[in-house]
Amino acid sequence: MAKYKPKDLKTKTTDELKEQLKLLRKEQFNLRFQVSNGQSENPARFNLIRKEIACIKTILNSVVSTKDVGK
Repeated sequence: MAKYKPKDLKTKTTDELKEQLKLLRKEQFNLRFQVSNGQSENPARFNLIRKEIACIKTILNSVVSTKDVGK
């Protein structure tokens, strides 16, 4: 998976963001085992995934809060 761009993530629907979040969490889970066993070829990927998850969660929270304000 390529490096994310927040501008690209903001154009996606909430369903697409949730699906991407699910995939990133699975990848993070797998990388956690690779790092603990010393098999990881790219340990920096773990930090990149963490940051992308945080960005997606931030965008999802802003969408939810925007919908609440509109009520």
